Amino acid sequence: MLNRLQESDIKLLRVFYAVASCNGFTAAEPVLRMQRPNISAAIKKLEERLDLVLCHRGRGGFQMTKEGEVVFQETKRIFNAFDNFVFNLKSLHDDYSGHITLVLMSGLPLSIHLAVSKAVKSTMKKFDDIHVNIQTRLYNEVEHVALSGECHLVISTYDMVKPESVTFHPIGVQCQGRLYCSPTHSLAKYRDCALPEDVKIGDYPAIGLSGLSSANYIEDDHRLAIQTFSDSYDAAMSAVMTGEYIGLLPDFMAKEQGASLGLVPIANGSLFNFEHELFVMNGKNTRLNPVLRHCIKELTYFIAESQK
Repeated sequence: MLNRLQESDIKLLRVFYAVASCNGFTAAEPVLRMQRPNISAAIKKLEERLDLVLCHRGRGGFQMTKEGEVVFQETKRIFNAFDNFVFNLKSLHDDYSGHITLVLMSGLPLSIHLAVSKAVKSTMKKFDDIHVNIQTRLYNEVEHVALSGECHLVISTYDMVKPESVTFHPIGVQCQGRLYCSPTHSLAKYRDCALPEDVKIGDYPAIGLSGLSSANYIEDDHRLAIQTFSDSYDAAMSAVMTGEYIGLLPDFMAKEQGASLGLVPIANGSLFNFEHELFVMNGKNTRLNPVLRHCIKELTYFIAESQK
């Protein structure tokens, strides 16, 4: 079993990371510039070093084991942190080259994704030796990745008490939403009118979002009866569409994805309205060099323009 990480182990982990990212040995060949037998030998050696089976390969195709999934996620964190370290080290010598990692909260609308692509293109054009690694994280993970050194910048809504260890750059864009149900839910008949006095919203099971402030589930005398949680708005929408739950969803999701599904805003959309501000975030330990400052400026501009 591996007790100490050596340089040779890092090389083997990079091979495994490429294979797992490409979902196969053959697809990883041009990325690694290695032939399949050499890739296979490297993976076998890594498995021996770790005393774990990381993946299955054969007629059924490439498939990672549960242990392989854990190693892949931890390897991703290591390499992200290392790339960030190298980038920050270079910037101390006014060398603005290398990789920056940008994390987006999962479930953001297409318009924001397109705006992010424009901002990234602008940044890469101004600093021609910069490469941008764009990833997504669940809502309850964004604060952690901003602090952990896994990334440089995070784009996310945030409605909790803001920690002093994270810097928030407001974009001037709000994510609005309200309480929705499926067309088969018993509350769907109140789509265009207020709820009768004898109908209590707390009598209906609701789904919550992990990490969201509990204040979102209380409005005047109404309180949502949260029975279970999802880790993203996409998953919450799936739960709502079962007809068993009601839940808070962003309006953009109801328009972009839920329109064909018939998502119903309860009580004409007047219940549990929320408005969460969108931010570019970074940990206080992230050095905002000219590349990152330019990227923040471009992200703020293009995202704000996309919502006009």
